[in-house]
Amino acid sequence: MNRAAALLPAMLLSACVSGGGSGGVAPGRSNTEAATINLQLAVEYMKLDNLPVAREKMERALRQDPDNPSVQATAGVLYERLGDEAKAEHYFAAAARSGKNDPNIQNSYAGFLCRKGKAAAGEKLFLEVARNPLYQTPEIAYTNAGVCVRGTPTGAITAEGYFRQALNIRPYAPEAMLQLGDLMMERNDPQQSRELVEHFLAVNKPTPEVYWLGVRAERKLGDMTAAAGYARRLEAEFPSSEQAQLLRSGVPR
Repeated sequence: MNRAAALLPAMLLSACVSGGGSGGVAPGRSNTEAATINLQLAVEYMKLDNLPVAREKMERALRQDPDNPSVQATAGVLYERLGDEAKAEHYFAAAARSGKNDPNIQNSYAGFLCRKGKAAAGEKLFLEVARNPLYQTPEIAYTNAGVCVRGTPTGAITAEGYFRQALNIRPYAPEAMLQLGDLMMERNDPQQSRELVEHFLAVNKPTPEVYWLGVRAERKLGDMTAAAGYARRLEAEFPSSEQAQLLRSGVPR
């Protein structure tokens, strides 16, 4: 599975592109209001993968409200997608400073740090977010911390601890279950992976990741009938997924 799934940059605002407009400041509209509109438009164009127009809207938002942490953080997401690492880091860091009391902004910056190989700094910030009483989903921050440190020299044991902390808070948190199940496969404990797959499917909607984990765990345990069952469900329900492609390619993962 994609270990970095939990660290993928999330859009900070969601809106529908309705009635484009010029993005300028209309009479009676403040710069802050205009920046919010352009920010929302930039997010929607990013969802459509229209990055040139997203960049145009984002640059307008930055001119209109340059110190807004949501604008800065979303600019970081956009410039990271554009491959401009210097600008991405600049805006993520600026957002973290101006939004120091916003755990969602801090979570976004921590993810960026981890994606760029700064695991120690990212881990520290994720833990601060997890312990912030204003953050409503600490299990996500603990899961992210686990993903962040997993690839470090001593990260597997630390990561397991974070995934279990996430599950202590929310026993069926889907990403934490998948990450822990994948880690257990890596540590040659397919029985725990099997149990996590079964628990996941009892309370969460199926995903290609959980079916693929089930295939791998059952194969490792020697139950080819159960493995074939997960494989059929993967092919039937998620035929275009990366996991279905791995299954068809015969990758023994």
